[in-house]
Amino acid sequence: MGYVTGDGTVGKAIAVLDQVASFGRPVRFTEVLADSDLPKPTLYRFIQSLTNQGMLVYDPERQTYAPGLRLLRLAHSAWAVSSLAPIARPFLDDLSAQVGEAVHLAQIDNGQVLFIDKRRASAGYETLAQAGQVAPAYCTGVGKVILAYMSEEHREIALQQQAFHSYTDATHATPKTLLDELSVIRKEGVAYDREEHQTGIISIAAPILTARKRVIGAMSIATSTARHSLEGLEAFRPILLETAAKIGAEAQAWRSPM
Repeated sequence: MGYVTGDGTVGKAIAVLDQVASFGRPVRFTEVLADSDLPKPTLYRFIQSLTNQGMLVYDPERQTYAPGLRLLRLAHSAWAVSSLAPIARPFLDDLSAQVGEAVHLAQIDNGQVLFIDKRRASAGYETLAQAGQVAPAYCTGVGKVILAYMSEEHREIALQQQAFHSYTDATHATPKTLLDELSVIRKEGVAYDREEHQTGIISIAAPILTARKRVIGAMSIATSTARHSLEGLEAFRPILLETAAKIGAEAQAWRSPM
């Protein structure tokens, strides 16, 4: 599920919660059991405990489990306190209005990109990225630029969490090719998604850095190949870097959990 489960009972319970949430719909116990490595009695005990604590909700009529409202309250608190989204919102609005393209804001979580906000300026195309969704770091513009600016220690851990599944012909298939590109990204200051995660969708991404150059997130301008070429994205570089710098400066008083 992407989370470490070696933290005893708490770790296993969180893994079960994450497993239920991953279905994206109300799910029956038998479905969770079929997708779990836990013995049936152990899994049932965890699900009952999570339900009793309001982390899951049970529908007796349909006999299904779903994430509970307590999770919603926690998520709202995390969004407000630990997320760049509230700080970045006015800057995203302004950038999207100026470029007329989709703008993504992301942070990294357990080696995966978590999209925390999105502005969609055109109805002519749609990207897979939606606020609240996760995506691989190795084949997205925002993910690659965060990896490039991470400390060597954190980057090594994050690279071990990449699957290197080939979504398209342009996807990095090995850590070697990704590492070569990360070196280029650090020199150029931006990363490109060359249809690596979704055919027909390209982007240019910039890191959001603190004054000490610690990466706390990333943002991108995404578009379709029907609207722009990769070379054409270069025109967005100045305003993208300027906006990322403004968000980084605004976030100076905010303490990142990364």
